[in-house]
Amino acid sequence: MATIKRHIIFTPKAPIRHGIYSQGVLVDRTMYISGQIGMDVVTGQLVEGGVQAQTKQALTNMGEILKAAGCSYNNVVKTTVLLKDINDFNSVNEVYSSFFSSNFPARAAYQVAALPRGALVEIEAIAVLGPISDS
Repeated sequence: MATIKRHIIFTPKAPIRHGIYSQGVLVDRTMYISGQIGMDVVTGQLVEGGVQAQTKQALTNMGEILKAAGCSYNNVVKTTVLLKDINDFNSVNEVYSSFFSSNFPARAAYQVAALPRGALVEIEAIAVLGPISDS
C-alpha cells in the first residue's frame, strides 16, 4: 500500500495559534483548515465591530491559509460555522456571501456554548487542491 503524504500548511499571514494543532493539514489533495476566528494577525486581538467584522476577519484569515496551499475560496468544498448566538446566522451569511458567491460549499452551522477568546464566530473548512470544474 502506498504511503499517504501529510503536509502541514502554515502562513504568518494568518493568526499563529499556540496549541497542539496546525493552521491547515494537507493529505493527498484534501486540505483541512482549522477553525478561524476574527483575530487580527497584527494585534493578536479580536477585531472590533461585532459578528460581521469577526466573520470577515475569520474568512480573510482562512483565505491566507488557502493561498499558502496554492488555492482559493473556490477550492473550499465544506465549511462549519460555529456561532456564539444562532440569531447572528443572517448577519454572518451577509459577509459569507461576499467570499462564497456561487457554487457554494456544503455547510453546517451550530450555536455553541463558547468560542476561543470570547469570539462570536469560528469557521473551519475542507478544501481540495487542484483545478476545479463545476458541472
